[in-house]
Amino acid sequence: MTRDKRVLVVGSGGRCHAIVDALSRSPQVQKIYCAPGNAGIAAQAECVAIDVCDVESLVNFAHKESIDLTVVGPEASLAVGIVDRFVEEGLRIFGPTKKAAQIESSKEFAKRLMAKYAIPTAGYEAFDSYDEAKAYVCSHPLPAVIKYDGLAAGKGVVVAESYDEADVALRDMLLDESFGKGRVVVEDFLDGPEFSFMCVVSGEKVYPLAMAQDHKRAWEGDKGPNTGGMGAYSPVPFVTADVEAFALEKIMKPTAKAMVEEGVPFKGVLYGGLILTADGPKVIEFNARFGDPETEVVLPRLESDIYELFDAAIDGRDCTTKWSNDALLGIVMASTGYPGSYAKGVVIEGLDNNDAIKYHMGTAVKEGKLVTAGGRVLMVVGRGQSLADAQQKALAAVAEVQCDGLFYRRDIGHKVLD
Repeated sequence: MTRDKRVLVVGSGGRCHAIVDALSRSPQVQKIYCAPGNAGIAAQAECVAIDVCDVESLVNFAHKESIDLTVVGPEASLAVGIVDRFVEEGLRIFGPTKKAAQIESSKEFAKRLMAKYAIPTAGYEAFDSYDEAKAYVCSHPLPAVIKYDGLAAGKGVVVAESYDEADVALRDMLLDESFGKGRVVVEDFLDGPEFSFMCVVSGEKVYPLAMAQDHKRAWEGDKGPNTGGMGAYSPVPFVTADVEAFALEKIMKPTAKAMVEEGVPFKGVLYGGLILTADGPKVIEFNARFGDPETEVVLPRLESDIYELFDAAIDGRDCTTKWSNDALLGIVMASTGYPGSYAKGVVIEGLDNNDAIKYHMGTAVKEGKLVTAGGRVLMVVGRGQSLADAQQKALAAVAEVQCDGLFYRRDIGHKVLD
């Protein structure tokens, strides 16, 4: 096998750092570019100052540098049709088309699809009227799950425990248009532990990845506001072989088949945000790309060639994956104030004090020093023989990072470790 492939990764966060890291282990990959990348990614890839939504500049770059494969990280790129444009230009790209990415960019599209093809999920109604949505919520038992219909960077979901809390969410989304003009989906509340099941999909072919669970709430004990994710771990002990088989055969494969039947075949990573209810696994949401922070604990467990997996998916070839039995647990270090307002440019030191995996989520270099440059800044990942071992290693590594402007949760993994 010749190490001659040139790859472009589109994105800048921890998920993209994990993708770049996995590609760097491929026996086929010679050169990796990342647009725009970040300070940590720069150690493994050449960072290129092109915005993730500047599709024409990305197309031109791919032609100029003879890129063999482009991998798309963020949903924003998919929503503006980067895959459609690359395919038009005869460029190989891993990710779903704009229409297929609706499974993430429109909650209502996803719910309609699941209802039509009997894919297990919560009951729902969709609204663009604040008054109608409020009347519906007030006529149903709490908690109420209120979701903005479009993209909201992982923050457009509110689980309202009171009617007042539901009213605030509905006003925020429909009257104040905090995420832009749009609709809301109001869902029945599902109870049970959540888990993330990412699969590489190529039409009706589905290649399952390792299971993970993330922690969405900002504070320990799963309290506080929803975030993009404060940590994750893999594997997930409560996901038995039977549960995994059900999720694959009754949820992920039927969804891939449904997309083909709807005329919007999916090619890329289909992320199933699932919940294990008393009636079995059900879908909370679908995403059209790798999850963040789950990718940072799943891809380090992949022992087979990720370039081969992406390449096979583009062509619809069969491909097998091999996974390590190691447990991985990652802790997100976030800027104080996140997910609200926060400062940037705070100096970070101590990253070289140990050999734990450190994925950069929002960092930059300023005057020769590593500084914070986002809400979620770093993901520190411990690897061990067990989740308890991995958690201990992650906590020890996090404690050695020196930065006044960061906070983190010490209880990632508590749902299975307590």
